[in-house]
Amino acid sequence: MSKRVAIIGAGPAGLIAAERLAGEGFAVDVYERMPSVARKFLMAGRGGLNLTHSEPLDAFLARYGEAQDWLEPSIRAFPPSALIEWCEGLGQKTFIGSSGRVFPTAMKASPLLRAWLARLDASGVTIHTRQEWRGFDDAGRFLIAGPDGVETPLEADAVMLALGGASWPRLGSTGRWTGWLQARGVEITPFAPANAGFDVGWSDVFKARFAGQPLKAASFAHEGQRVRGEAMITAYGIEGGAIYALSASLRSEIEREGSAVLSVDLAPDMAQADISARLAGAKPGQSLSNTLRKQARLSALSASLLREAGEVPRESADLAARIKACPVTLNGMQGLERAISSAGGIAGDAVDEHFMLKALPGVFVAGEMLDWEAPTGGYLLQASFATGVVAAKGVKAWLA
Repeated sequence: MSKRVAIIGAGPAGLIAAERLAGEGFAVDVYERMPSVARKFLMAGRGGLNLTHSEPLDAFLARYGEAQDWLEPSIRAFPPSALIEWCEGLGQKTFIGSSGRVFPTAMKASPLLRAWLARLDASGVTIHTRQEWRGFDDAGRFLIAGPDGVETPLEADAVMLALGGASWPRLGSTGRWTGWLQARGVEITPFAPANAGFDVGWSDVFKARFAGQPLKAASFAHEGQRVRGEAMITAYGIEGGAIYALSASLRSEIEREGSAVLSVDLAPDMAQADISARLAGAKPGQSLSNTLRKQARLSALSASLLREAGEVPRESADLAARIKACPVTLNGMQGLERAISSAGGIAGDAVDEHFMLKALPGVFVAGEMLDWEAPTGGYLLQASFATGVVAAKGVKAWLA
């Protein structure tokens, strides 16, 4: 307890680091700008709290795309099995859903968070809420301000930053810290929305009829990637887990070209030749709507999506091809305020293998502050926890 660690940010990465460091005998203070901790974690729990995923680890790691190489050691050090064991150690049983995603049996975050905070309190961790990081003083010390606005230098032997990215800013992740770190020589990749919806120029008739309805049993593809799943039609465009899985490549193409084309297979369980044969067998004089419903087994939403892509082919082979690859033009992406997570942040080259900032020895970072992105499905929380655990190990080694 002669060594004191300050952790700024009380989300999953910061709290798991606090737990690990307190368990090693360090005095730990956690500083949180908001009136309560883990607000984004609790918000995620409203949808069931998808902690992690049960797929094989090699496939799991591939979900991190370009960041896989430098995130892999952390996730192998604290893999999904370790996160599940930790959760169950807090008395929160887990189960694997039909999609392979892992959830607490309670299907929400609040029971887990209550048990976690009780453990942190018992281990001596002190959590200070309504305490905001305000940059550095002239001596390079971290400045913390309370509700009265008075800035006080932080006295600690090591500091960990776990301030999140820049999505959902109303829950505390504002990204304001980037300027302070850049001024101290830390390389920052600009933030961009990840796991967010895309803008589509739907017709007024389509929007009025289908906004708020799910597009089920479809397959979505872009630049060689294909995802089977469900999407939601919205007044502004399209969103949902299957779309989020392709968001990195779609976002990149929109940034380069101004738009991107998403290919939607509206009948993924049927071969194109079989669809063509079924369409050719339609009764003479049957309307296109009835042909699509009876022969191709398309819902009203799927049939209307074909029309949104332009004039619908009448020849059976061409119509079958449209059904298997219906183009949807995306004209933009929803902003960070509506994104589930963010890409960008502290560049991988700016930290060592323990997530210590090379430009600021003794300062560690974890979670979504780092420049990585992943689809929904448990990958976001897993990486946040894993980097928090590894950063805590780095703090211990540094102070030793």
